[in-house]
Amino acid sequence: MKFFEFVERHGETLFRAQGEHIFHQGEGDRNLYLIQQGVLKAYYLSEDGKETVKSFIGEGNVIGNLTAAHTDCENTFGLVALSDCVIRRFSFRHLYEASKSDVELSNSLMDILLAFAIKKERREKDLLCMSAQERYEKLLEETPDLIGKITQNDIAKYLGITPVALSRIKRRVCGK
Repeated sequence: MKFFEFVERHGETLFRAQGEHIFHQGEGDRNLYLIQQGVLKAYYLSEDGKETVKSFIGEGNVIGNLTAAHTDCENTFGLVALSDCVIRRFSFRHLYEASKSDVELSNSLMDILLAFAIKKERREKDLLCMSAQERYEKLLEETPDLIGKITQNDIAKYLGITPVALSRIKRRVCGK
């Protein structure tokens, strides 16, 4: 079975307005989500309430908290709609079990998990090896369609800098 066929057959369509959560950090959620329309933000909250943006997820991408989905633990991050969204929710466990007897579905699951791992590896490298300005320029280059849908505050939190520092970087980048 093809992945999108599985999602269509076994998933549930959800509508989330801008600002509504798909799930919160600390809850349990064993699902994956295919974004059909809109933009989501995955973020961490520290114990003192400081937010750090993990990633932005646009149309056609799959997101889920694999730790919670596979180990029945609490979500390690929250997921919120940055715009009105149409998403397809489906059970990770159901997909995992179905993939054991369906090679095509198993290959699709492998592709999804590899995409998660690659994205995480790149993000880690960017944070450790690039300056904030380089990370901003990369964000502009790789996701020009998302930039206009994300607040400057969220971009700063994603880059790991203050909004004031982002303003300075934007002036330098736009002045080139």
